Amino acid sequence: MQDPISLDAIDRRLLQALQADGRMTYDELAERVGLSPSAALRRAKRLEEAGVISGYVALVNAEAIGLGLTAYLNVRLAKHSEGERRSPMEVFKAAVQAWPEVVECVALAGDMDYLLRVVVADMAHYSRFVMDTLLRHPSVQDCKTSFVLERVKVTTALPV
Repeated sequence: MQDPISLDAIDRRLLQALQADGRMTYDELAERVGLSPSAALRRAKRLEEAGVISGYVALVNAEAIGLGLTAYLNVRLAKHSEGERRSPMEVFKAAVQAWPEVVECVALAGDMDYLLRVVVADMAHYSRFVMDTLLRHPSVQDCKTSFVLERVKVTTALPV
């Protein structure tokens, strides 16, 4: 983990503005944060080079494209045996990269090893993913699922 970069008030305003609208022009950004366009561009480029801004994306509404079911799966992996070349965690982490239904995977401390956020069309799609992909993976010992009933708060913006 790298040391956090020191952000001043202008950097914070710039990050807030770009998190709200990453497509705004540098003229609009400059006006919003109280800088000249060239100064806004320099600051944004510095934040990109420092890794503070890691990219720009379009946020797609899952339901609008037919992916109406979101589930969180707690996954427990099998224990590592000494004869195996790669640990179950390494094998699982490599496999999860190829599963398009998994939009987020985080390693956990505690009873379970990973938490997956899975986005699928419907319960049949979910069932196929779990039965044909996840539970057939040799590293997976167990999983528990919670389904999203309502999104109370959704944001990609960090509190800068």
